[in-house]
Amino acid sequence: MNSKTTIPKKIAVLMGGPSSERDVSLATGRGIAKALRSLGADVVEVDVRDAKFELPGDLDLAFNALHGTFGEDGQVQQILEARGVAYTGEGVEESGLAFDKIRSKERFGEHGVSTPEWEVIGAHQRPLMQLPVVVKAPRQGSTVGVCIVKNAEELEPALAEAAKYDHELLIEKFVPGRELTIGVLGDQALPILEIIPKGGVYDFTNKYPFLNPEAGGGAQHVCPAKIDPNKTKEIRDLTLRACRALGLQVYSRVDVILAETGQPFVLEINTIPGMTEASLLPEAAAAAGISYVDLCARIIALSSARTEGNRK
Repeated sequence: MNSKTTIPKKIAVLMGGPSSERDVSLATGRGIAKALRSLGADVVEVDVRDAKFELPGDLDLAFNALHGTFGEDGQVQQILEARGVAYTGEGVEESGLAFDKIRSKERFGEHGVSTPEWEVIGAHQRPLMQLPVVVKAPRQGSTVGVCIVKNAEELEPALAEAAKYDHELLIEKFVPGRELTIGVLGDQALPILEIIPKGGVYDFTNKYPFLNPEAGGGAQHVCPAKIDPNKTKEIRDLTLRACRALGLQVYSRVDVILAETGQPFVLEINTIPGMTEASLLPEAAAAAGISYVDLCARIIALSSARTEGNRK
């Protein structure tokens, strides 16, 4: 693809946002803006605080770099469509579906996509599932509101933490195994990346060590992961089926656990994955020979194809 011929002239990069992932989004947005300027685009960085954000006139495209609530769940997509502004990433319905871990689980079940056993409880209820489990706030990103519970005394604090973010909680059976993530560009599954956390759990601190260097976070990344070819194909095929189950067309990053039994399970799908210097999607793209700049250009091209397809 010739990136220079496919880049719109005037692009607003939407960054920041009101979610708990604001700082990560600002870093993502700065990286994207720099890449798009290198391609000759007239880029305006827009720090989004709420739904009343202002956009420049004669805009050709809004590049959505807003992670988490508001940016990734269909809200900003709906606002942009109401304003008649073209934007990157998935549409309103698909964004909302992928962001909601409960609805995603339901769709995975309908389409035969393997995912860990799960149940939904109210914020003040106790799970029926036996420990160990993972307690999740179902509509947050970057492991916000996520706790692994292995002992009974850990359960109440975990439920209380997740309940800060939602009135209902997703309880998922804890599956020990290798933590994998697979980037997807359209119909292409990128090389599998394995995450080996330094502190045992790939939490917010380990994902974004540059935001809090004193916490000693970070993780080792292995890409391509050391997995035999047949299993690699199985995992990548599962990843693409998961995306199709949610109707995703543009780009995403699928988190998978490869259980000790050898079976892969899809955990969740991120439709606006991080694009910072520490992010996984650009790293996987690089392993496939796709530079950061070309990754941004491909996201724009795939987004344009989605928009055109929906008009037909």
